[in-house]
Amino acid sequence: MVKPAAIFTRDTFQFFRDLARNNRKVWMDENRERYQQFVVKPFRRLLEELSPTVLKLDSRFDTTGRTGANFSRINRDIRFAKDKTPYRAQMYLKFAPTFPGEGETGQLYTGITADAVTAGFRIYSGSKRKESALGRIAEPRALAQPKWVAQQKKRLGRRYESYWYTIEKGEWTKRDGWPTESEDWRKLQGWIVRAKLGPTRAMRASFPKELNAIFRELFPLLRFTSLED
Repeated sequence: MVKPAAIFTRDTFQFFRDLARNNRKVWMDENRERYQQFVVKPFRRLLEELSPTVLKLDSRFDTTGRTGANFSRINRDIRFAKDKTPYRAQMYLKFAPTFPGEGETGQLYTGITADAVTAGFRIYSGSKRKESALGRIAEPRALAQPKWVAQQKKRLGRRYESYWYTIEKGEWTKRDGWPTESEDWRKLQGWIVRAKLGPTRAMRASFPKELNAIFRELFPLLRFTSLED
């Protein structure tokens, strides 16, 4: 019996470290093959490994593999990057259910940077909160079921970090903890519940299995905040 091979290796993390130190288009062009081999291919393999479990959770998840739907962009528009660097030294694989219109919805995700791996659930309001899942589904439910978040905190709080965002004086402000009060939900602009995993765990053959367990455990958060039925 062939032993399953790890999807990610040290080369993935080394690529992100090198990119962070050489954040220029010339360097990226010279290392395009490394990017394809150690970032693109492993992430696409991870998508294939996780998709069956995600679709079992809900068939409305998008698993098509399109960059915008499932993979974050490594390059950014330098016109809007404050630090003027054209690339992000990170990559995210994300699963979101279909949502009517252009509003934002919740996601199950995992991300890799040069020295960190995270996995969890996140939801943001986007540019139009009233049209997002946060405004249309999550806030009304949280106000109607005020004990729900506290129940999730009791269920998940020991294993996962939770924080959320509001806007104060025009600036995004991070709040550590769980948004358990009704007033929190009236001004909440984003909510993240995640596990921090070391790079060595991503380099194990069991990494997809570990992510599947995390996604199953956090799926109720996405269902409550983003799915109408």
